Amino acid sequence: MEYYKYLRQYVGHRPIILPGSVVIILNEKNEGLLQKRHDGSWGLPGGLMDLEESFEEVAMREVFEETGLVVET
Repeated sequence: MEYYKYLRQYVGHRPIILPGSVVIILNEKNEGLLQKRHDGSWGLPGGLMDLEESFEEVAMREVFEETGLVVET
């Protein structure tokens, strides 16, 4: 289970701080990669951190999950 869902079981609707990462991917023309969201809006690839992940690991995982691209550090 994703960590934020686990936390929600205990804190209900009270505010919680959830760290995560977003990634700006530029091509050779300096154009940014955006993804179309389920609600029709556009955004940068990214998401919330799981337990024991670094910000870099979150960024790499989320880019792969959302775009299929592999990020190298």
